[in-house]
Parts: sequence; C-alpha cells; structure tokens
Amino acid sequence: MSNIHKAFENGKAFIPFITCGDPNLETTAAAVRAAVQNGADLVELGIPFSDPTAEGPTIQGANLRALSGGVRTDQVFDLVRELRTDVTVPMVFMTYANVVFSYGAEKFISTCREIGIDGLILPDLPFEEKEEFLPICRKNGVDLISLIAPTSQKRISMIAREAEGFLYIVSSLGVTGTRSEITTDLASIVKVVRENTNIPCAIGFGISTPEQAARMASISDGAIVGSAIIKILERYGEEAPPHIGAYVKSMKDAIEA
Repeated sequence: MSNIHKAFENGKAFIPFITCGDPNLETTAAAVRAAVQNGADLVELGIPFSDPTAEGPTIQGANLRALSGGVRTDQVFDLVRELRTDVTVPMVFMTYANVVFSYGAEKFISTCREIGIDGLILPDLPFEEKEEFLPICRKNGVDLISLIAPTSQKRISMIAREAEGFLYIVSSLGVTGTRSEITTDLASIVKVVRENTNIPCAIGFGISTPEQAARMASISDGAIVGSAIIKILERYGEEAPPHIGAYVKSMKDAIEA
C-alpha cells in the first residue's frame, strides 16, 4: 500500500505546498520542517519550472525567484535526501511533464523512489496521456496522483476508479491563488468520487483561511494550501519558517475542530 495513506489515517489531512528554492533551499528545508512540526500531514514540494501553466501570479513568482537563484532539479533531489533524515510524513512532487521529460522519466522517477518521494502530481498531464509515466511510476512505487476539476464532469468516475495515492480535487476554475469565496459544488464531486474509489481526496486551489480549510475538509479528506504559504515566504524571506509553522498550526487546528 502507498505510504500516502498515512497522511489520512488520523483524521483530516492538512497539505501545504512549498516551492523548492524560494528564496533558497535552506529556507525551503526549514519551512518544511516547521510545517511538519505544526501538523502538516503530507507535503507537496514544487520543482521550479519556467512555464508553470496551472499557477497564478503568486506561485509563478516563486518559480521565477527559485530559478533566478539557480535552483535545479538535482539540487531539489538533494534537498529531499537531507529532509528524509528526520522528516517522516509523506512527500510528493508537484511539477510539470516537461521537467520529468527533460530529466528523463525513468531516471527522474527512480530517483524519486530512492530519495523517498511518495507521489508525483503533474497538472499539465491529461488523464488520457498518463500512460506516458504510469508504468514507470508503478515500477518504482511512486503514486501518479490524478486531478479532478469542476469541468471533469462525466470523467470524474473514470478518474476516481483509477486513482492512486490520493485524489487532488481542484476547487475552482482557473489557476492557483487565494480566493475570497469558493462557490463550486464540491460536495457533488466528492460524492461521485466516494462512489467509485476508497482512495482519499483532498481539495486545493484558492484555500487561504482557517474557515475555508475547515469547510473544504468537512466535505473531503483534507485541504491543500499553496499560494497563502508562498505569500508568507515572499513577505518574510529567510525569516518565513516560524511564520509558516504558526500558519500551518492555525489551519490544522481549524480542520480538526
């Protein structure tokens, strides 16, 4: 069984997203540890990419800052090796198909296994084209995590039946970023997911407040937050980790309440 299930064993999961190398890899490591110490159940690590099409301005900025600082994929792998000396929660990469292609899919995914990455999220990989990576992921015990969007409609049941690790439910149309209100009928999407799989599902895109996190977790198995955490990094830079820890604690407390 996938290691990812551990994130959902003790109630609702809180899943932070952090772009590796923004503002530097040392701060990323400290931010991950602060998040885990304050209740993060699974961590999504973003590998910087020059054209992150699913991202809004906040995470685009993080990608550009990391790339401008010279961060490359091999350095991200080394970061995870170092984190795995004491971080035991599941960790997944969120990046783009071209990053995996250009590195070499076999080499990239086998390295994920070697360093302790449990899953891979590729938001620009259509469900119908996942066979490009799925056999290599399965051979290496790395879950290829599927996304379900509000526009998936009739495809929701099909995607859910073949899901691995956990299902990433996209809360709203458009790119990542904080939203004042999430109006999608997510309960009906989760209902279809539940009818077709026992794999847990978590909701992301647009969640920034404890109230939103609690509402999304009440519908699903967890909440994913990225842009709000990146904004803390943007504001505080190398001093961000304790602020991220406090933020994660407030979100985790809210979804457990």
